[in-house]
Amino acid sequence: MPRIEYPRAAPLVPGRLVRRYKRFFVDVELTDGTVVTAHCANTGAMEGLTRPGLAVWLSASTNPERRLAWTWELVAADGRLYGAHTAMPNQLVRRLLTEGRLEWLGSFDEWAAERVYGEEGRSRVDFWLRRGRRQTFIEVKNCHLVYPDGRAYFPDAVSERATKHLHELAREVAAGHRAEVLFVCQTGPVKSLRPSDLHDPAFAAAARTAKAAGVRFSALVVAHRPDAIEILDRVPVDLKPYPTERVAKWRAAVGRTKVRPLPQENKRDPG
Repeated sequence: MPRIEYPRAAPLVPGRLVRRYKRFFVDVELTDGTVVTAHCANTGAMEGLTRPGLAVWLSASTNPERRLAWTWELVAADGRLYGAHTAMPNQLVRRLLTEGRLEWLGSFDEWAAERVYGEEGRSRVDFWLRRGRRQTFIEVKNCHLVYPDGRAYFPDAVSERATKHLHELAREVAAGHRAEVLFVCQTGPVKSLRPSDLHDPAFAAAARTAKAAGVRFSALVVAHRPDAIEILDRVPVDLKPYPTERVAKWRAAVGRTKVRPLPQENKRDPG
């Protein structure tokens, strides 16, 4: 897949993370010393990305009626710049579908987002595609966890919802349709993606079962900058079982990692 770059609609505003709390809120100190409260769209653990003092970037809302004027977009940790906004993967996939850039999915006659499906219509698939009578169901998953082996891991906490999606996709395949899990790694370069047997063994087991049932898995790697988003490549999704001892050590070491400034940070606005 060729590299694709999308400029941001507006510059991001840099600051320092003060704290994350109540899942949805972060306090950030801007470069002028002002402390603002921003919305955190990511309700997960965000392992290693919520340490006070980390460099972060915010976007400003243009909606005067919105409760919080700021949204947490990026965070710098351990030499990487991560995407912190969990809505970005779906927005990105929507744009790629509109532009016809997801070539491996093949051609299709129509597509829709948030399509109702599953038992008794109680679920919504992120994207639905149709070519003739053939339907394809796509679930998009956000990934932001990378360990020293250069691999991305999903999820970073138990996700019963993600496991449920795998079972539903497998049922669609059994009914004669196609289904795919598309991970978007907001991490910068990685070698591959693994389901995390350590963080959510139920999801990892369900992923392997789903693959055996015919569900496909793919991953896009995204690199963030304050001024642009760049799609780097597709990488393999490695579903083979693996020992978790090293992963457990890396996870335990996250809390002991010191916060260091970004190399490009020198008292100016990088946005």
